[in-house]
Amino acid sequence: MSNQAQVALALLHARAVLLRPHQPFTFASGIKSPIYCDNRLLIADVAIRHTISDAFAALVTDVDVVAGTATAGIPWAAWVAERAARPMAYVRSGAKTHGRGRQVEGADINGKRVLLLEDTVSTGESAVTAIEALYTEGASAVTCACIFTYGWQATFDRFVAAKAPLTPLTWLTPLLEVAVAEGFLKNDDRALVEAWSANPQGWQA
Repeated sequence: MSNQAQVALALLHARAVLLRPHQPFTFASGIKSPIYCDNRLLIADVAIRHTISDAFAALVTDVDVVAGTATAGIPWAAWVAERAARPMAYVRSGAKTHGRGRQVEGADINGKRVLLLEDTVSTGESAVTAIEALYTEGASAVTCACIFTYGWQATFDRFVAAKAPLTPLTWLTPLLEVAVAEGFLKNDDRALVEAWSANPQGWQA
C-alpha cells in the first residue's frame, strides 16, 4: 500500500473523513458536500499520530524550521520538529494587538528555510496567509505540507503563486480508491463524490 493510501486509510478509520453522498453535509458557505473532513480528531489517536508525524517528518529535507498554522497545525509541527530535531515556530491568523505584536512565534525564521504544516487544505486561504507572514518575517524559502486536500488544481496553483508549493500526504483520489476497496464507500457512489469535486457549487445530491 502506498504512503498516500496508508494515510487515507488512517483518516477513514479515525472517521476524520466521512463520506455521505446521499446525506450531504452543509458547509458554512451553504455549499452541499458528500464529504466532510475534520482532521482534529487525529490528535486523539496515538497510533495515527505516529503515522502522520512520520509521514510529515519524511518531508523535512533542506529545512531549517518546522512551523505550524494556528491552531490546527501546531501539534503536528511540535511532533515533527521533535522527530526531525529542528526548531519550531507557529503562525497566528493575525498579528497580536498587544505585547510584541508578533504573528510568527517561536523560532527565528529570518533567512531560514521553513516547512509549514497544516491539517486540511481546501482553498488554501488560511495557509497562504501564514505563508505571507513567514516571508514578511524574512523566511528565505517556504514549503507547505498538509494531511489532506481535495486536490483542486486551483488550490495547488495558489500555493505556487505564493512561492510555497503544497505537498499533501493524501488527497481525494487515493482516499476514494481506499474507501471503495475497504468498504467505506460503494463503488457506485464514488462517481457522486467525484462529480462534487469537479463542481462543488453546482453539485446536487
